[in-house]
Parts: sequence; C-alpha cells; structure tokens
Amino acid sequence: MRVSLLALVSLTTFSSASAFVAPSTFHFRPRVTLQSTAATDFDLNQYIADKLPLIEKALDESVVSTEKETEKIVEAMKYSLMAGGKRIRPVLCLAACEMFNDGDSTPAMPAAVSLEMIHTMSLIHDDLPSMDNDDLRRGKPTCHVIYGEDVAILAGDALLSDSFRHVAEQTKGVAADRVLDVVVRLGRSVGAKGLAGGQVMDLECEGKGSATLEDLRWIHTHKTATLLQVAVASGAIIGGASAEEVKACEQFALNIGLAFQVADDILDVTQSTEELGKTAGKDEDTDKTTYPKLLGLDGAREEAERLVAEAKKSLEPFGDRATALLALADFIINRKN
Repeated sequence: MRVSLLALVSLTTFSSASAFVAPSTFHFRPRVTLQSTAATDFDLNQYIADKLPLIEKALDESVVSTEKETEKIVEAMKYSLMAGGKRIRPVLCLAACEMFNDGDSTPAMPAAVSLEMIHTMSLIHDDLPSMDNDDLRRGKPTCHVIYGEDVAILAGDALLSDSFRHVAEQTKGVAADRVLDVVVRLGRSVGAKGLAGGQVMDLECEGKGSATLEDLRWIHTHKTATLLQVAVASGAIIGGASAEEVKACEQFALNIGLAFQVADDILDVTQSTEELGKTAGKDEDTDKTTYPKLLGLDGAREEAERLVAEAKKSLEPFGDRATALLALADFIINRKN
C-alpha cells in the first residue's frame, strides 16, 4: 500500500491511497527528558516517516495467497492488515532493537510484522457483533461487514497463527534462544493473562457500576499494555539486550501501554467519528468502565501524564539511545486518533 508522505508524517489513520483524504499537517516536537543535543534535535515525524514505508512493505509481503483455494481468506486477512493505522507496536519494536543494536533495526522487522498481525487479529475479533459490535475501523468498514462473521473470525485466527510462523521463519542472524524467547512472549500476550483474558474481563465489567480502578487497570494491563510490552521487549531481545535491560524496557512499555489506553478512553469522548476513524462515543453507549468514567476527564489526563513520566524513568540508564522511545511515549498521550 502506498500513502503520501503527509499521511506518514501526520500519523493519522489512513486506509488506501484512493480513499486517503489528507488531514491538516501535524507537527510533533517530542518533550523528551534528556537534555543533550541529540535528544532536543530528534524529529519524531521524520523517524516515523522513515520507518512506515519499510513496515508497510514488510506487512504487504507477509500475507500472500499461493493457490486459488486460499484467495478469499488471504484477501480478508490482507484487507484488515493493510487498512492503515499508526503502527505503534512495530515502530516501538524497531526502536527498541536500535537501542541495543547500534541503530540497526533490520533483524527485528519480522517481529514487528508479527506484532501487527496479532494486533490486527484483536481488532477483527473486537469488532465482531458478539464483542463490541462495531462496523467502522480505521475509517473503513470492519472485516465482518465486508466478508461476514465466519470469514472474519477465520481471518483473525489465520493472522494469529501466521504471526508465530513469521517471526520464527523470517528472523535472521539472531540466536535461536532469543527468537524462541520472543515467540513465547508473543504467545503469552494473547492468552488468559493477555489479550483474551483482558477482553473477557472487559466484557464482564460492561454495565457493572461496581467496577473499580483496580479492575480497569487489570483489564488494560492485559488487554492493551501486554502486547506493547512484548513489542518493546522483543525488539530489545533481538537487539541483544541483557535480562536486566529487557526488564527495564518492559516496565517502560507497561506504563506507556496503560497511558495508551487512558488516551484512547479520552479520545472516545472528545473526538468525532471522522477524527478517530472508528465509532466515537462507543464506550459510553455500551456503558464500559473507562478512565474518564472513574477519574473524570481531567483526572484521566493527569493519570496519562503520570504513567508517561514513570515510563521515562525506566529508560534513564540508556541515555540518548532511548530518545526515540521517549518521543514515542509523548506521542502516545498527545495523539488525536
């Protein structure tokens, strides 16, 4: 899929080149905590613009039909995988790899693709009538609206299974034990103590007036933050990080993962459907437990800022090497969709 540079730099939701409508230019100057010249001169817009074409190419090449019998399922998989989006998880993975691999993120691209496959699976399933029942995602009709619930479920399943195969087969020049570590972490992130468990708890808390902040944090630690943790940890592992360094990266990612969800909850009540690329106000319509609901809008914003500040502390030992990750942390709570 080809998109304009404006779309890449703006980091807005896009679909295809034919459907893309250019938004107003977005300029982001990361508020990193480092004081060095390298940090203050860092241009996140350009960093993302450089990474996204490589990510899109790798994603496009990862799902291909080799026989006519698989054309429909592959078409459905690719429809959702290539529907656009911010690609936050792949970018985090590549940035973490660079931090430990002398600025080279090449070995981590298969893991980055696998992370986006898993994320796309979660969106396909999340939008199903039996889940959130949404018909719009990334500004386009959801997978089940186009292909039916049956094919959408299977497309999600296929993306999930292919994610493990892809990282195992395509990761080159990395020790086998490190690749296995990444595969195990990916698998854990979608299980009972990952996406699936978080989603079940989320469904159970809908309309539950007694849901607490502790419940909400458990939901989004597992439903949202876990995959972001794996994104940063996988990049670090592939880049050669030590066990202690991986733990620091995981703590960073846990906090930005929670901040990501707080920001999502805020955007759901402050942005329009057109701005979000998905149905706005959905959380309130389904009586979901959210951060603005429990803390108020101002309280939710303060919580997001607190989480990002905590995240940044985890990366202090890495100095200027962490500049990209620090800038991405700021973007997560300042984004508009």
